[in-house]
Amino acid sequence: MIKLLDRLLLFLYSIAIGIVSVVTIIAASGGFDEGGLHDWLDNITGESDAVQIAVICVAIALLLVSVRFFIVSVSRGGSAAPSINQRTEHGDIKISVETVENLALKAASRSRGVKDLKARVRVSESGLEIQIRAFVDGDSSIPALSDRCNAA
Repeated sequence: MIKLLDRLLLFLYSIAIGIVSVVTIIAASGGFDEGGLHDWLDNITGESDAVQIAVICVAIALLLVSVRFFIVSVSRGGSAAPSINQRTEHGDIKISVETVENLALKAASRSRGVKDLKARVRVSESGLEIQIRAFVDGDSSIPALSDRCNAA
């Protein structure tokens, strides 16, 4: 949900910055009437309270969105996949949880009578907890099949 909100904010922010850039380029190149530009600046700087409040609100919103994007770009996300780390005499070993899931699925799929396997691996202080969900055909005994999967 947060990523979707960030994408929407980035889209709106890009449009707003694009509009401001185009207006700035046109104004700097003399594309606006000097009198009209002066009247517009007078409205923004204080002649009309409603316009002034609207400009301040939009500026604060753009500042907050800028700060949000700065924080998101600087902070380290949890993009690294969770892994199991172990130190041996040969060095550090890192095995991703996804690899352990794939190994468990491969071992369980060798048992006859199971299909549509799904594995879930949880890392705890006591070790790994591997949970396998499978559909069993009607011909197999579930306790015997469970024993075969655990042995694999």
